[in-house]
Parts: sequence; C-alpha cells; structure tokens
Amino acid sequence: MAFVLEFEKPVVEIEEKIAELTSLGDGSEAGIGDEIKALERKAKELRREIFASLDPWQRIQLARHPERPYTLDYINRLIEGWVEVHGDRAYADDQAIVCGFGEFRGVPVAVMGHQKGRTAEEKVKHNYGSPHPEGYRKALRVMKLADRFGLPIIAFLDTAGAYPGIGAEERGQAEAIARNVEEMFSLGVPFIAVVIGEGGSGGAFGIGVGNRLLIQEYAYYSVISPEGCAAILWRDRAEAPRAAAALRVTADELYALKIADEIVPEPEFGAHRDYDEAAKLVGDAVERHLREIMDVPPDGLIRGRREKFLAMGEYVEGGTVKGGRFGDGRPLETS
Repeated sequence: MAFVLEFEKPVVEIEEKIAELTSLGDGSEAGIGDEIKALERKAKELRREIFASLDPWQRIQLARHPERPYTLDYINRLIEGWVEVHGDRAYADDQAIVCGFGEFRGVPVAVMGHQKGRTAEEKVKHNYGSPHPEGYRKALRVMKLADRFGLPIIAFLDTAGAYPGIGAEERGQAEAIARNVEEMFSLGVPFIAVVIGEGGSGGAFGIGVGNRLLIQEYAYYSVISPEGCAAILWRDRAEAPRAAAALRVTADELYALKIADEIVPEPEFGAHRDYDEAAKLVGDAVERHLREIMDVPPDGLIRGRREKFLAMGEYVEGGTVKGGRFGDGRPLETS
C-alpha cells in the first residue's frame, strides 16, 4: 500500500470504498458503475480541497514524503551521459551527496545533490541524505572542476541537515560547510540550486549558494527543522506544527521574502504522484534560468551571487540596520 499522510486519510477511505465496489464485479451491475464514478469525482474534489488549504506543517510532511523523487530520480530523467564522481581524495566517498557530470538538454554541466535512499539498504548507504564532511569536500572538488572548465552547476537540495555525529564533527563538519560556502561565492560559472524536498539548514546551504534558488511547490527551506526549533523554544518537539508556521519556510513564503527566485509547480497532489512530470517541470525551470545567465561573464556571476545573498540578511552599521528586504521587496534600512 502506498504511504498515506494523515490529512489524506479521508480521501483514502473513499478510494478504499471504490476498490471494494470494483471488486464486486466489472461495474456493469445496475447502479454500481454510477456509484463508482460518483465516488471517484468526490475523491478527486476532496483531495483538491485539501491541497488547496494545506498549512505549513502539512507542506513539510509532503516535502518529506518517502515516495517523493530524489536527486538520482531527477538525474536519470534530465541528465544524459551521467558520469558519477566518487571520493574527496582525503578520507572517503560519502554517498549522502552524489556528484558528477553529464549533459542537460545539450549543455555540459556539473551536477550534485543529496540522496536519501528508499530501501533499508539504500538509506544506510546514503546515510538518510545527511552528509558527512567528506561529502561536502567531494562536492567542492566537482565545483572547482566545473569552474576550471566553464561548466554550469546544477544542485538538488534535499536533506534534513548535515550529519551531527561525533565522527563527522571530528573530521571538520562545520569547516567543510563553511569552506564550501566561501568557495561557492567565488565560482565564475552559472549555478542553479533547486530545493526538491527538505532544505535543511547548513546541510543544504553547503551545496546551495547559487545564482538562482528554485524551490518546488511542496518543498521547504529552513535554518532549522521545525522539531529542532520547537525543542529550543518550547522544549517540546510536539510543537513542531507551531514552529513550522512561525519559521516561514514554505515555497510561497520564501518567494515573497525574495529568498527563492521561482516556485516550481508540481504534478497534481505532489511530485511523488508523477516522477516524469515532476522532472519535466523542474527541467523547464532550470533551463529557463540557465539561459538567462549563461552569457553573463564570470565577474558578473560572482557579483550577482554575492549581491543576491547579501540582500537576504541584515547587519548593523553605526546603529542603522542595513541589508535585507521586506516581503514586498522594499529595502530594509531603519535606525
């Protein structure tokens, strides 16, 4: 049986009734065929009503859906001649981040992204999509190669966060992420980052400093998980739905705050419903933004990337708050 989210259960109950009626015959019996059609219409209408009024916590549940397409699902559909690169040439090959080269709609590119895995074996192999420092160093190795050969970079962001284990910390987790962020601001090639599920804190940011940040309709991007925020503020992880609303991490809010450059629509009722359509929608958005910046010279790309991220935050200079913007785009500068 497919994975069912709590808010989808009323629809599933109707679908189970449809299956029960269908099993009674071929639908030719008097009244049964009409009842099945009526229930199918009701199920679709109800699902549309539910999805039209999802709250932030429900959207986060969709972003975490175990059947949602992951990075390799997009790579298999969008990248031709994919050649994966392994290892950081220092410690190991971290499969929580996959990296490599190929062609995106005729354009040679470097590609990287978090990979979670579905089966128990895959989840262990990819460490549930939570990278170790060697994963970030592998990504940096690929980014520098892309910069050397003038290849655009596409990054798929989908992680709950970088791995917080003792071993990862001993091998320099924070330094690896910080180094990547520093280096990404100096890359003279077009860089498109796409949030395809969870955009968790520095874990996502460590490969996500792009000229453009795209986010799928039901994905989220946050400095901390709602559970982590709830544990800090209210000392109760059960307050995660409350934290999700306060953090303003959904696609529409991030777009309004000028953090995301575009919301990529998903197939009806979520990307997990149609991988091919989800990949096409993502590919179309990436191609459109890539075309807009392909001819920008390296210094222009570097300057634009830095200005983009500087405009997101605030800093105090001589008692005056500068930087950042209000949700409507007005510059934020108050004494």
